[in-house]
Amino acid sequence: MTTVAVVGLSIVLFVLGTIAFIVKRDLLTQFMAVEIMLNAANLAFLGLARGSGRLDAQVIVFFVMTVAAAEAAVGLAIVLHIYRRKKSIKTEDLDRLRG
Repeated sequence: MTTVAVVGLSIVLFVLGTIAFIVKRDLLTQFMAVEIMLNAANLAFLGLARGSGRLDAQVIVFFVMTVAAAEAAVGLAIVLHIYRRKKSIKTEDLDRLRG
């Protein structure tokens, strides 16, 4: 694939992730939309690095993946805790986060 195609694909993925985050009212779906946006940014990094002939972006992508893994662990723990307390993960039901 060419650099333009890879960057175009990453833009499409990022836009789809943004639309899913705004439209969906479920915490897990919004959480997955954020992960799609992070992966789209990684794809753009790698596509642009391949086009320029430098491999420095692989280090950045590795750190972004590490942060995304930590975010996934903490985010899923928070979603699980909210579900246990509220019995729902819909954002409309979470107007207050107090017990």
